[in-house]
Amino acid sequence: MCNNYCLNCKNVPQTSIQLTRYLFWMIKVSIITYLIIFGLLPIIFHYSYTIQKKILFLNFVQWPLNVDFSKPESIGMKGTRNFYLKTDQQVKIGLWQILPQSLLNDSTIITDDDYEAVLKNTKQPIFLYMHGNSGNRASNHRLELYKLFQNLDYHVVCFDYRGYGDSEEAELSEMGVVNDSKSVLEWLLKIVNGTAPVFVWGHSLGTGVSVHVLALLGTEKIQPSGLFLESPFNNIADELSEHPLAQIFKHLPWFHWVIVEPFYNNYLRFESDKHIKKIQCPIMILHAKDDNIIPFALGEKLFEAAINYHGNNTNQIQMTRIDASHGLGHKYICRYKDLPNIIKSFVYEAHKNQTD
Repeated sequence: MCNNYCLNCKNVPQTSIQLTRYLFWMIKVSIITYLIIFGLLPIIFHYSYTIQKKILFLNFVQWPLNVDFSKPESIGMKGTRNFYLKTDQQVKIGLWQILPQSLLNDSTIITDDDYEAVLKNTKQPIFLYMHGNSGNRASNHRLELYKLFQNLDYHVVCFDYRGYGDSEEAELSEMGVVNDSKSVLEWLLKIVNGTAPVFVWGHSLGTGVSVHVLALLGTEKIQPSGLFLESPFNNIADELSEHPLAQIFKHLPWFHWVIVEPFYNNYLRFESDKHIKKIQCPIMILHAKDDNIIPFALGEKLFEAAINYHGNNTNQIQMTRIDASHGLGHKYICRYKDLPNIIKSFVYEAHKNQTD
């Protein structure tokens, strides 16, 4: 005698049949989804240089939106001029020059020539800022850092790489953004002509850019007064492997071949741990232990690489480790209460050693 739950029996409750069909459908959808996420998409990623660049640079993420870069005062940046430079590769780059606090009320500084004259004649430190991926030079956490520099009575020059902000669209690559940054730094060093100390500040991806730039200039015996590396990584291969999103795929046996190797083969390497050996100016590394974008351990690796090359010389290489209890993460070291004193002390010592 057939029981009530036989699938071939007309007496089987309809809810049981529907549930079985639903379970089979869910299993089918799960398998297809898994194959797409862990099979098809990684293969597409592996062979698409365009996608790799978009993932690395995130320049399509433009925030804040609808910024009028020609009116920096509209987003709270006083004493700031907007201007443009052409790099040696003829890429038009958008920049801001931000006056120090002591010059904000100087009514004689109006035109571009006035602003440039200030740079030529100043004795105060000048910071050149190289930002990370996504956003532009008007992003909120970057504005906070500019204002910190401004309150310390330092000059600031910041800019957007090609394809970011209002800078010209051009082929994005490691050497592309490095050449843009190198052109800006060379322009600044030429304007200043040794009358004031120039410091470079790189954040996140900007640490890879700034280290590569200074390594290239190091071969020409040209160096700024010092380099700050905020939330740095040692190289892109390790950053890709340790990024939180990578943990979804890292268990797969082909992870390195599919995800990591294409960046290396396409010269998207940002090997700061190799380039740092060519830098001769003092370096300060700043990293928060609760950084969930670039793990703190990668900043430690970069510090160790620098120490191996340059020796345990605190006048050359320093690292500030910021406890997770401060909650500063990846973007807000600018809010660290000890940061102004760290900057002032480093600037003073670096400039002193340069002039001795």
